[in-house]
Order: sequence, then C-alpha cells, then structure tokens
Amino acid sequence: MASNRFTPTGFPRVPLQNGIGRYICQLKRVTLRFCKSSGSSRGIRDFIETELINFAQEHPGTAVYLKPRRHKSPSFVAEYLNGEREVISCHNFTAQQMVKWLNLYTTRSGVPLMRYVKMWHTECPSIQGVWSPFTNMDPKLNTTQFPSEELNKPTWEEKSATKKLLEMVKNTKINDVNEDDTQRIEATQM
Repeated sequence: MASNRFTPTGFPRVPLQNGIGRYICQLKRVTLRFCKSSGSSRGIRDFIETELINFAQEHPGTAVYLKPRRHKSPSFVAEYLNGEREVISCHNFTAQQMVKWLNLYTTRSGVPLMRYVKMWHTECPSIQGVWSPFTNMDPKLNTTQFPSEELNKPTWEEKSATKKLLEMVKNTKINDVNEDDTQRIEATQM
C-alpha cells in the first residue's frame, strides 16, 4: 500500500489575485535543450522548425531559449515568476506532444502540485459552519406537500391603498359605512 507521506499538502491559492484585474502568464522562461543529431531529439527539432514561432507569438511574455547540447537527451525547463523551476524530459517526443506539454506548462501557475487538504480555506473560521441556501429555512418545509397554495403566492406582495383603507375601516368598526359603500370602493378598485 502506497503512502502519501511524501506528497505535499496545502490549500488552493492564486498568485497575487491573478486574473482579477488582468491575467498575467506565470511562465517567464522556457529553455529547450536538444541534440542536433540525436534521433531522440527529432520531435523537439521539428517543433523548433514548425511551431516555435507560433508559440512565441501567442505567448509574448514568455522568453524562449534554445540550447543545443551534443549527445544529451532532450528536455525543456519551465521557470515561473514565483521562482519555481520544472525540468521535463522530451525523449522521443513528437512536435505535437511538445505543443501539448508547452501549453500545459504555460497555463500553470508554478505552484507545485499538491494534494488539497480542503477545497476551501479561510483565515477566520466560523463556528456556525458553511452557509447554504437551506441554512435559515423554516423546518415546516420538510413536511410540506407540494404543490402548495401558500408557497405559490408571491412573498413580497404589498397591499394596495384601497385594501389598507378597507382594513382600517373594518378594524375601527365605523357604523356609518354601509355595505354598499364598501362594495362601491371595491368596484372602483377593479
């Protein structure tokens, strides 16, 4: 059984609130190391001949360096703004695989891969737990039979001025108002 004691753990984080105002690519430098004659470097050489200019135009904030080395295995080094550095072996890669891996490392933040402790984190935890839409709901809704006439009505419906006047008349029990007067008031309302 494999243990996770060497896997770093932490919380999700974004470098300097990146993407709130504008997005800044965190990959600052790519160094492509290859051999000019080795067969295992053919894919990286094809990438340099066909796709490198397109990659450089699409990512103007990333510096691309080429470093030919004799009889060495091909690789590329990705360096990020936070100082992190990753070395990826490109042994027998094709040009399309190089495009795929470079696009992956271009979209990363440079934060080392880790197992997340929680999907959310706060510096000031609350004793009441996580809020949900059901936090302050009335418990009688648990046993309500749907469809419910009471719940189908609008919740913020205000009474009209006429209805308020009729209620005031009924509450004060003025005897001078006849039933004909109340019917006339209700008819003018409609």
